[in-house]
Amino acid sequence: MKSGVITLRSIELAGFKSFAKRTKVEFGSGLVAIVGPNGSGKSNIADAIRWVFGEQKNKSLRSDKSEDLIYHGGTGKSQASMAEVVITLDNSAGRIPLQLDEIEITRRLYRSGESNYLLNGKKVSLTSIREVLAKSGFGVGSYTVVGQGMIDRLVLADGLERKKLFEEASGIKQFEIKLSQTKKK
Repeated sequence: MKSGVITLRSIELAGFKSFAKRTKVEFGSGLVAIVGPNGSGKSNIADAIRWVFGEQKNKSLRSDKSEDLIYHGGTGKSQASMAEVVITLDNSAGRIPLQLDEIEITRRLYRSGESNYLLNGKKVSLTSIREVLAKSGFGVGSYTVVGQGMIDRLVLADGLERKKLFEEASGIKQFEIKLSQTKKK
């Protein structure tokens, strides 16, 4: 595995929580901060990043049920039929084990309950997304994405929760995924 970091180039949201219209946020190099008044969608961007990387717990996404992630409409605006988040990652350092300089991960959720993951435009399973990210040392639970209330949870975490964090940060998550798949077989 090559050294270097995975850089978030952009996030595109459509129908996700408060983002009715397709919205693309591009990130430059260095430290990035998203600022704005209360209710402008800052936390929803952090939630979208966690969601596209495979977060399954609605509570972690500040919602009661999956359907709450789809834009529900507003004054003069109709509800969205699906939520979609597209993350573009810079892989020029080769940390993600794919022979591409740019990686695109997409997650879609339809009102019917159907959900899809795409890796560079091709349908894949959540397990495939998690495995690719784990091999790069990056994962949904690694606190790379710090959402609203996560610092409190980390400080108040018990030993088992902290153990999971350290295991993922150390890069053994990929082996746990393979072990789980082997046990299922």
